[in-house]
Amino acid sequence: MIYHNNLFKFLLSIDDHLFRIKQAEKIRYIWKVNGILLVCAILIYGWMAYLGMGTAILSPQIANLSPLEYEQQKFWFMIGRMLYATLFVGFVLFVPSLFYYAILGIPLQKLIVMQQIVLLVMLAERLIWIPLAVFNGLDWYVSPLSFGIIASYLTEHVYFIYFFGTISLFQIWIIYFQVRYLRFLSDIRHQWLWFIVIGWHLFFWAIAAVFVFADQYLLSRWFG
Repeated sequence: MIYHNNLFKFLLSIDDHLFRIKQAEKIRYIWKVNGILLVCAILIYGWMAYLGMGTAILSPQIANLSPLEYEQQKFWFMIGRMLYATLFVGFVLFVPSLFYYAILGIPLQKLIVMQQIVLLVMLAERLIWIPLAVFNGLDWYVSPLSFGIIASYLTEHVYFIYFFGTISLFQIWIIYFQVRYLRFLSDIRHQWLWFIVIGWHLFFWAIAAVFVFADQYLLSRWFG
């Protein structure tokens, strides 16, 4: 059986598509969908950079720049964000897929389809960040859809605000979706599956918070 990959149709009828993916011997359009998601991610991150999202750390230096220098720095910032989007897409699609493949033995192509849905949801979340930043001045880690805004009232420790800022309603749905997907395609006990998926996400959130720290440091050194 050949499964024709279509993410939007998948979301409209998850159980039906899970059954077809489980029975499939071959999945078509894997790389085509990967390419479309990559282009979307680059455009979204480029747009966010163009709007100035993530440039708060650069604000003290802007007053000292000439118009030409400002445009040059803005250009390089956009290029950096688009390169980051490329790495982000590669990480989300392939690193968790390889992790679950090593533990559960599910065919890699089927795991990549799961991660394509995950990436699509994460990109939708980033689109929601844009009006929150433009109209409300909110950074992603204090989005009303994340736990970062609660953490910011409980602590001033920046790392913990970033960490809880990575945990959002979208991320909770992603955990539920991955458990549901993996449970359908594997025979592992339900409790162990929840443990594995939540453990992976805790590790990912912790690393993501570290990368935010590093990102801010590199920006300040590069543009400072």
